[in-house]
Amino acid sequence: MELHELRVAGPGVLPLAIGSFDTIGPLARAPFPHRHSFYEIALVSSGTGTHVVDLERLPLLPPTLYVIAPGQVHHWEVSGLTGWVLIFNEDFLLSHPEDADALRTLAERPGLDLDPDREAQFEAVLSAMHEEYRAGEPGSVAVLACYLHILVLLILRGRGAVAHPAGPDRAGDLAARFTRLAARPGSREQSVGALARELGVSAAHLHEAVKRATGRTPGQLVRDRHTLEAKRLLLASDLTIRQIAERVGFGDPSYFCRFFRRESGVSPGEFRRAARAARDRPAVTRTGADGRPDDPDDTPVGHGGGATRENHHVPRVRSIAVDGASA
Repeated sequence: MELHELRVAGPGVLPLAIGSFDTIGPLARAPFPHRHSFYEIALVSSGTGTHVVDLERLPLLPPTLYVIAPGQVHHWEVSGLTGWVLIFNEDFLLSHPEDADALRTLAERPGLDLDPDREAQFEAVLSAMHEEYRAGEPGSVAVLACYLHILVLLILRGRGAVAHPAGPDRAGDLAARFTRLAARPGSREQSVGALARELGVSAAHLHEAVKRATGRTPGQLVRDRHTLEAKRLLLASDLTIRQIAERVGFGDPSYFCRFFRRESGVSPGEFRRAARAARDRPAVTRTGADGRPDDPDDTPVGHGGGATRENHHVPRVRSIAVDGASA
């Protein structure tokens, strides 16, 4: 499965890009399952079809805002797609590290339906970010980081989520770091003991902190991650059950099958057949007043106008290169 990365040309280049689905390039609406090494926030203004995130098929009913976290598998089955795309890596969250955990939580329910007022609010913030990004004035990194923080808070508000707690929360911070490590794509060493060593704490201390912060044990969270990763691979790849077991970290395919059935209630093969049958069903489309499907304009229209950065136009490759915006 392809891993798309956000590559920058040097230390003076922002680990961030913003533009329309056109200016970011074809990978912004890739029709094949893939992962990101970066975060993506997409405001879809128009289009029809389906956005597939992990195992969930989300009918496109604009305006909708999507949050995709690193490691999630997604692709687009759409036409006439327009809107904003914002991509950035974790380095851009250093001034507000709590936003990384908020974004991962938001990505568990990736779609946020918007009313006209809320859409206009997000449009205003993204438009301001785009202008700041294009201008590249001194201090733009700090300004863009502030805009991004505002954007995260607005998404949390739209979800009715509580804003970040004031003051330090050591148990919460350790639990968040543990969750990020457990969610790493392609990581095969996922035992609680190994992750505790990587975090520099004892397994007992990790258990207490994670249980206090999340209500679940580290072992439960690791099993959840194993199961989700296996489901992603069963749906989006042609790997054999043995290969998937190895990818997820199980040396014994028989034990993996028993684990998967215990966690999901079905065998890996049964899950793959059912999930692919559901994936291949016709998508639900928006209908007009006469009950007939809308007839979208298949020519995407970008936002922002004016000059665009040619370095954002990329072929179908495994990375999105950013080499022209500096602070």
